[in-house]
Amino acid sequence: MCGVCGLLSLDGSPVDAGVVEEMNQTLFHRGPDSGGAFVDGRVGIAARRLAIIDLAGGDQPISNEDGSVNVVQNGEIYNYRELRQELERRGHRFSTRSDTEVLVHLYEEYGPRFAERLRGMFAIAIWDDRRRRLVLARDPFGIKPLYYRVKDDSLSFASELKALLRQPGFSREIDLDALDAFLAFGFITAPLTIFREARKLAPGHLLVWDGMNGGRIRIEEYARPSAAPVDEIRDESEEVLAAELRERLRDSVRAHLIADVPVGVLLSGGIDSCMLTALAAEEGSGPVSTFTIGFDERHFDEREPARLVAERYGTNHHEIVLRPDAVELLPALAETYDEPFSDGSAIPTYLVSQLARQHVKVVLSGEGGDELFGGYNYYVGHRLAPIIAPGAAALRPLIELLPTSMAKSSTFDHRAKRFARSARLPTLERHLQWKTITPAEEREELILPERRGPNDLIDLLSTRFSGSSAFGAGLDPQRREEGFLDAAGGVAARRAEAADAGDPVSLEPPTSGFLPARSRRAPDRRASGRAG
Repeated sequence: MCGVCGLLSLDGSPVDAGVVEEMNQTLFHRGPDSGGAFVDGRVGIAARRLAIIDLAGGDQPISNEDGSVNVVQNGEIYNYRELRQELERRGHRFSTRSDTEVLVHLYEEYGPRFAERLRGMFAIAIWDDRRRRLVLARDPFGIKPLYYRVKDDSLSFASELKALLRQPGFSREIDLDALDAFLAFGFITAPLTIFREARKLAPGHLLVWDGMNGGRIRIEEYARPSAAPVDEIRDESEEVLAAELRERLRDSVRAHLIADVPVGVLLSGGIDSCMLTALAAEEGSGPVSTFTIGFDERHFDEREPARLVAERYGTNHHEIVLRPDAVELLPALAETYDEPFSDGSAIPTYLVSQLARQHVKVVLSGEGGDELFGGYNYYVGHRLAPIIAPGAAALRPLIELLPTSMAKSSTFDHRAKRFARSARLPTLERHLQWKTITPAEEREELILPERRGPNDLIDLLSTRFSGSSAFGAGLDPQRREEGFLDAAGGVAARRAEAADAGDPVSLEPPTSGFLPARSRRAPDRRASGRAG
C-alpha cells in the first residue's frame, strides 16, 4: 500500500510546506520505499510509496510533459497497459513504466471523468495548475481509504486520519452520529468519521475544487456497483454461467497478479481463499506463497484444509498460530485503524499480514466474496421474507417465547426472533435491523438523545444505496449529494422531522468546519419512496 496527502488553500495564500511534509511522514509506514511532494503556492500534494510496479521509475508525485498536471496515487490500476497504449496513440509521451503516470495523461484527455475509465483499487489526487483544479477520486468499492477536511479556508486530504491530525487546530470533537453508526454496524460508514471535522470520500465518488468556477467544492458519484435489474437477469444454463464466472474470476486474479514484486495469498482454508490460491497458482509465473493463521481451539482452526490446498497447488506455505497474548496487540490495532472498528478477525488478520510481509509485498485475500455471492444467512432471509413474512408476523408472540440461548448469536432462537421482528419491514430497514449489533434503544441510552432522530441511519444508508436495485428506488440526486455534503450526518433527518411538525428550523448546519448542505426543504420521509 501507499499513502497520499495534501493541502489546498481556498483563499489563495501559500500552504505550509512543513505541514505537508509532516502529514506525509505520518504515512511512512504505508510507503517505506520512497516519498515525495509537490508544493506550489496554494497547493501541496505528497505521497509515500510502496513500490510494486516500475520499482526504479515510479516515484511520486508524477507530472505530465510540461509539469502542469501532477498526481499522487495509493493503489494499483489493473488496466494501465491498455490505457497507456490508447494514450500513446493519441500522442502522449511517457517517461516511466508505472501505472501512476497513466493517470495524468488520462486526466488530460477526459478531465475529472478519467476515473470512469479505470479498473483497479485507488485513492487519487490530481492538481491541474492551468485550470486551478484539485480532483480527488476513490475506487468504486472503496478498497482504498481517502479522508478530507474543509475548515479555516483550507481543504486537506489523506489516506489516514492520523495525517489530518497533524494540521494545527484540528479539533478532536467526537461525531456522535459516527459513534451511533459504529455501535450499530461495528464500523463507521462513509461519509462519516469519528471526528466531526473530517469526512470520508465515499466509494465511487469524486471531490472536485474548481478555482476557475468560483472555488466551489462539489462531490460527484461516477460509479455505483450494483446488482443487475430484474429484467436483465441472465437465463442461460447453469453450466454456461458457471463457465463464464470461472473465466471472470480467472481474469480478475490475473489482473491482480500484475506486479514487479512477488504476490502471495492469505489462505484461510475457506472457499474464497482456496479459489484464489488455485487460480493464482495456475496464472502465476512461479510458485505462490500462501499464509495461514491457526488457532489452538480446534473449532476455529483451519490449518488442515489450508495445508491440503497448499499441497495440491505446490505453494510456499507459511503458518502462524494465534496465542492468548495477542490481546497485547490492541493498542497497535487502535493506532492502525485510526477510528473505532469492531471486527473479530482484526487481530488474526494483523498477525498473518505481519507474517506475509516477511516474504512478499502484496497479498490477495478473499474479502468480499460473501457479499458478492450471497454467502450470509440474511441473504436467504431477504428471499424468504416476501413469502413468509405474514405468517412470521402472526407467529411472533409465540416465537418471542422461545428460550434464549447464550451459546452464540447464530442459534435458531436468535435467528427466528430477528426474522419475525423485521420480516415485514421494507428491504433496507429489514437489512439494517438484521445487521445491527447494538439495538437502537441501547444506543439512545449511550448517546445524547437529541443528537439523533429515529431514522437517521436509514437516511445514511439510503444516501449510499439510493437507486440500487438491491434496495429499490431511493433518493433523488440532489438529496443524495446533500447527504454527502452534510458532515453532521443526521441533519437531513432532523430537518424532515421538524418540517413535518411545522417547526421553522434553519436549513443550514449549526456549526462550521465542513461543507454546508444545500438550502432546500428535505422531502417528507413518509412519502420518500423507500421501496422494499
